[in-house]
Amino acid sequence: QVQLVESGGGLVQAGGSLRLSCAASGNIFSINAMGWYRQAPGKQRELVATITSGGSTNYTDSVKGRFTISRDNAKNTVNLQMNSLKPEDTAVYYCNADLRTWLGVRQTYWGQGTQVTVSS
Repeated sequence: QVQLVESGGGLVQAGGSLRLSCAASGNIFSINAMGWYRQAPGKQRELVATITSGGSTNYTDSVKGRFTISRDNAKNTVNLQMNSLKPEDTAVYYCNADLRTWLGVRQTYWGQGTQVTVSS
């Protein structure tokens, strides 16, 4: 069993900041990429940012320069620092991990999601 548990969502005014955290636990041998996705009401889930075990990052254009993804490989955690938040950042944010279990199975896991609401 593998679990991804997110924390840090909430309500913030436009221009404010939030920090999301996600911890992966359970039957984990190694984690390749970790990332954050979001889904706004009536829209498809979209990639926000990803980071590999080596620290390479990728961001969707709309968050570049405002969001920063980081991870702690020893703790199996990934964070998303969100600055200069805009109302259009409002969504449920999901943590994602591409990992391999001790049985050698490679699979993608998702967290339960955390709500981020940015008021104008």
